[in-house]
Amino acid sequence: MEYSVPEEVKTHPTWVRLNNELAWYERASKCNQHGYKTFKTTQIFLAASIPIVALASGATWSRWVVAILGACIAILEGLQQLFQSHALWIEYRSTAERLEQEKHLFLALSGPYRGLAIEKALALLAEQVEDHISAERRKWSEAVRSSKREE
Repeated sequence: MEYSVPEEVKTHPTWVRLNNELAWYERASKCNQHGYKTFKTTQIFLAASIPIVALASGATWSRWVVAILGACIAILEGLQQLFQSHALWIEYRSTAERLEQEKHLFLALSGPYRGLAIEKALALLAEQVEDHISAERRKWSEAVRSSKREE
């Protein structure tokens, strides 16, 4: 979506940071979404093939194939839990949406930006952007500490 952005805003460090962070969170969200869906789709196909292979129960190889398919499913689930692609997809998407909302409010000079001069509005935008990014990082840090305690 194209916005009408005042010239003095386009090169301001706050605006540049907002757009850089927004782009990063959108890319990271898409990457984790793709990873999660790939893992899950592969698991579904592997799981669905087990009964088909098991029908060939007279063949010696079928037991091995069923065992290998089961092991692959377990490995994929373990990797998905390790990488936390589902949780990261949701968290990064949520942060991107919050940043996008700040961008809209700032450009409309509404919400907390209502009635502010452009410099004060940019200062508030900088604080809001950093708050959103810091909140996401705190959640990540807590999750890492929590998983280390569980280990």
